[in-house]
Amino acid sequence: MAPVLGISLATLLAGCDVLSRDGPSTRSIEAGASEVVRAGDEKPVFEYVLMDIDQAAVALFGTPPASSLFATFGNDRGPAPEIRIGVGDVVQIAVFESQSGGLFIPPDAGARPGNFVTLPQQTVDRKGTVTVPYAGDLPAVGRTIPELQKAIEKALANRAIEPQVLISLVSQRSSQVSVVGDVNTPSKMEVGPAGDRVLDVIAKANGIRNPGYETYVTVQRGTRKATVYFDTILANSRENIFVLPADIVYVYREPHTYLAFGAVRTPGQHEFGRTEISFADAVAKASGLDDGRADPRDVFLYRSVPRSLLAKANVPLDKFPQNKSDIPVVFKANLRDPASYFAAMKFKLTNRDVFYVSNSGAHELYKFLTLLNNTSDTIANVPANLATARNAARSLGQ
Repeated sequence: MAPVLGISLATLLAGCDVLSRDGPSTRSIEAGASEVVRAGDEKPVFEYVLMDIDQAAVALFGTPPASSLFATFGNDRGPAPEIRIGVGDVVQIAVFESQSGGLFIPPDAGARPGNFVTLPQQTVDRKGTVTVPYAGDLPAVGRTIPELQKAIEKALANRAIEPQVLISLVSQRSSQVSVVGDVNTPSKMEVGPAGDRVLDVIAKANGIRNPGYETYVTVQRGTRKATVYFDTILANSRENIFVLPADIVYVYREPHTYLAFGAVRTPGQHEFGRTEISFADAVAKASGLDDGRADPRDVFLYRSVPRSLLAKANVPLDKFPQNKSDIPVVFKANLRDPASYFAAMKFKLTNRDVFYVSNSGAHELYKFLTLLNNTSDTIANVPANLATARNAARSLGQ
């Protein structure tokens, strides 16, 4: 028995290559590597901060920081942005004179319906000008309609009889906003003289395709851009800012998720299912703690936190590089403490948070005792197993 047991243990220690497995062993992967780079034993792979979830932590870290259209662009209130003439706009110009016999109205124009003449529609050219008979090419780009009207009147003052000019914008091709992404009708649309806000242009694109709690809206204006939840714009009117010509409004779906590991009943990736959820909600979505394994005193939440926020909480940051803007933080909750449940209800998760529940010491002891029991049972059955194998071999030989 002793030699057989020795051979069996040697086989197990050699890697159990005779047993089935899903893929290569750790030893074979390491043996086949050309180079092996290992983290130093003297320090962890990542430096991180461990912080208990208490009232102070809830106040500083329990509400995730959010981007803001208002904070980025700031034009939440009226008046609406002033629309100016641009290249590609189509205008129509009408010139009025106070009496006939002037530049545009002949003396025999008694039968004419009105004392004005309407010029053909024209497009503001690449030079940014419009052409008016007897006034020549006049700069139009960058001017408002009243400004251009006065410029034409001044140019005709010495030729026409008390000229008055009326300009109509037929098409505002230079004053368009692009609405793209997860809207029902992506398109470019003109910004009206009364001004359009973010929700206005989304409505003109026939609304969003997905629920608001998992839909983001990004407004890009030149080199600046900001992103907010669609539901945030609905809930906070100042986030519903005016759009400007050439803005891009991008709507996209990104469900917020978190990862649950360890002693929970349903580990894996879980969606928020609404705009925000609390730490307690996250535990519930994972079907709660596994009563047979979990240690309620050791429930952890992993997240990267802005350095400035940790400095505000007076956390020593000397061990972290100065150029590191986000610091890994592990928040710890003790759910054996009744007060921790109130903190867990107020502590909000952020997208891609990771929470982990440690096994209890009793469960680890149970696993160890089970291993010992199975091992002793296997050793005790070796003689019987060998006898069975010998008898089977004899039967095959006969």
